[in-house]
Amino acid sequence: MPDSDNRCSIENMFFGTVTVGERGQVVIPAEARKAFGIETGDKLLVFAHHEHGVSLVKIDAVQRFVDVLRETIERAGDSPSEQPE
Repeated sequence: MPDSDNRCSIENMFFGTVTVGERGQVVIPAEARKAFGIETGDKLLVFAHHEHGVSLVKIDAVQRFVDVLRETIERAGDSPSEQPE
């Protein structure tokens, strides 16, 4: 993503507009594809938010998140301070 120090600035979050075609397709702007490493053939998950619309996330990014989350949960379960007496 552009400039990690300003990740949440509106300038770094806005990549333009898209139009939904008659088959429900949209084109992800080239700048956004480059910023997020999205390439032809990549699979994206579509998440819905009842107030904010949809988010597209690369499947491999979600898989990495799940792997880290799983490891963190396993380490937390191994912590002596968390074990019942």
